Amino acid sequence: MPAALLLLSPFDVLASLAMDIYLPVVPIMPGALATSPAMIQLTLSLYMICLGLGQLVFGPVSDRIGRRPVLVGGALAFMAASFLLAATSLAPVFLALRIVQALGASAMLVAVFATVRDVYAGRPEGAVIYAMLGSLLSFVPALGPIAGAVIAHAAGWRAIFATLGILAAAATLNAWPKWRETRPLNIGPARPAFGPILSNFAFWTYTLAFATAMGSFFVFFSTAPRVLIDKAGFSQFGFSLAFASAAMVMIATTRFAKGFVARWGIAGSVRRGMALLLVGAALLAMGQSLAEPSFVSFVVPMWIIAIGIVFTASVTANGALASFGETAGTAVALYFCMQSVIVATAGTLFIIVLGGDTAWPLAGFAASFALGTLVALGRLGVKLT
Repeated sequence: MPAALLLLSPFDVLASLAMDIYLPVVPIMPGALATSPAMIQLTLSLYMICLGLGQLVFGPVSDRIGRRPVLVGGALAFMAASFLLAATSLAPVFLALRIVQALGASAMLVAVFATVRDVYAGRPEGAVIYAMLGSLLSFVPALGPIAGAVIAHAAGWRAIFATLGILAAAATLNAWPKWRETRPLNIGPARPAFGPILSNFAFWTYTLAFATAMGSFFVFFSTAPRVLIDKAGFSQFGFSLAFASAAMVMIATTRFAKGFVARWGIAGSVRRGMALLLVGAALLAMGQSLAEPSFVSFVVPMWIIAIGIVFTASVTANGALASFGETAGTAVALYFCMQSVIVATAGTLFIIVLGGDTAWPLAGFAASFALGTLVALGRLGVKLT
């Protein structure tokens, strides 16, 4: 199992690291590329959208041609895009390369999780590997921005993307002789039916809850550099530590969430998660209205939101996928895809309309989507008291 984790985890981590390691230099990128902050925001938003949509493409492709070609092709695309991102100074080219990088990351994720299903389905090791991959991803938002700040301070922003390219090359070289094809030979050619899944109200309710949780974090990391560095005067390293504190709250909450989830159940955990998002949003609004941007007014309310994110995201997959045992793979792809599209489009809209250098986008997104989720739970027949 340790050997399997060493083979699988680098590709899983790289897909998330490409987002988080970039955050400390977001405020300087408009000047570096002679473009607008809105264009730089698109490099974050489109990365997430393509990461989600790509899974609907590469999942069936991996069923048809195999996991190994999808993994290797995705890794090579990610590597090439990363090196080219380090070399370009043109904003449109930079944006296009971020899309290629995201599609490569999407292919890597599909291949990793499909391989785990192929090899460990029905075996206890599978649960352990999924848990370990999830634990590794929990540390990426905490350590990624710190790593990005250190690299940028030492060698400039281009070195961040060069580092991603080098890491992808190392992971590919390690996997090339060891990654064997695991696609079942008897897989059928039938196309999955999306209709029954997309018409299921419970699926949409819990997918909306997941999007609310993940979207709150997306809006936080999209606005945090401008609020904390530009407005509050944090250094890149100071920002990275402040940002990491929210991720560490999520990691600590994850450690204790299992008992609470067992006591509250799926709907109860989501309700409490949404309540915490509403409390955090109210504190953010108060801080924005009554105080200058600071750690206390912006980051501390995010700690409360972070706890709500963990309570919510720990259970929404079970709620969304409960009715689709025979089509779980298709449902999982739609669950993550729909969540990514909702998060990136709605989150970006809140940032553009309410101003990416204030707490209003995060407060507005968290409050409105939490209320929408509670309304959907009520329509689903879940008691909200």
